[in-house]
Amino acid sequence: MKGHERDTVNKDSVSLKSPVALSLGLHLMIVVVALAGWSWTNPVQEPEPRSISARLISPEPKPSPVVEEEDQRAEAEKREQAAEQQRKKDEAERKKAQQEAERKAAEKAAQEKARKLEQERKQQEAKAREKAEQQARAKEAARKKAEAEAKERERQKAEQERKRQEEAKRKAEEEKKRQEERRRAEEAERKRKEEQARKEAERKRKEAERRLREQQLNALAEEAEQARESEARRQREAAAARAREAQMLSDSEKYQALIRDRLAQAWYPPASATENMVARLQITLLPTGELQSVSLVSSSGNTAFDNSALSAVRSLNRYPVPGDRDTFERYFRQFTIEFNPKRLR
Repeated sequence: MKGHERDTVNKDSVSLKSPVALSLGLHLMIVVVALAGWSWTNPVQEPEPRSISARLISPEPKPSPVVEEEDQRAEAEKREQAAEQQRKKDEAERKKAQQEAERKAAEKAAQEKARKLEQERKQQEAKAREKAEQQARAKEAARKKAEAEAKERERQKAEQERKRQEEAKRKAEEEKKRQEERRRAEEAERKRKEEQARKEAERKRKEAERRLREQQLNALAEEAEQARESEARRQREAAAARAREAQMLSDSEKYQALIRDRLAQAWYPPASATENMVARLQITLLPTGELQSVSLVSSSGNTAFDNSALSAVRSLNRYPVPGDRDTFERYFRQFTIEFNPKRLR
């Protein structure tokens, strides 16, 4: 934590120093540019032209008014040129002195300004350090305060959690006691109901057994009665069946004899028939006695003999049949008859 605070202070001091350093560098650059400008504007001292003094020795002419005037003008021009050169030289020296004075003044001003800037920078650095230290102290105080508050909150939270757990434990114990009491009560009630249900089930079982014995006795008595009645009914039905069977047999024999007689009257065997020839035909009748169909079941080996038998069967328009439907269905709905020269059966 303290290392982080030192990093923060160093960053703040660097950020505060940067404007001061920039300002100082800018002023130094201004001073350098001024000095360079002064050196550029300082004219180069030109060497004075050499003056050649010469004197012409000649016979003294008679001065001419025109020549004397020209000489005077030339002399005047020379003097003016010399004066101009002296003036320029003086002006150049004056400018040089002035520039030197300005340069020194600029240097002094720059030095003074640099001193003030350095002083101001140091003051700003001192203020920045003081501010950073104040901020660090304030931050440290805030951190300590925050830590203290956090510890207090943690303590309060822990205290509240402890109280909550104690309260929860107390409620859990009370709930456990209530549940135990309720469980014991429910267990007692369950046992009571089980005992009551057991007794009721025992009573019902005994009652059911009693009823079952009664039902079994009644069923046995009823079965015995039904068996007696069934046996009597069976015997009666058997006697009736036997009587009916005898009656049906008697009727069938009677009507079969009538049919054989009618067929014997209608059959004309061929001359080639022998006593050993037998043709078996299957006859199907309607309940009215009418012929429904006839077919050769077993041939005699003689076609004429077989055809004569078929013709005899077809020649009867109506066969004598019993009026009882059961006798008809059993004996006369479909039956087989054999044709033999000796007999019909």
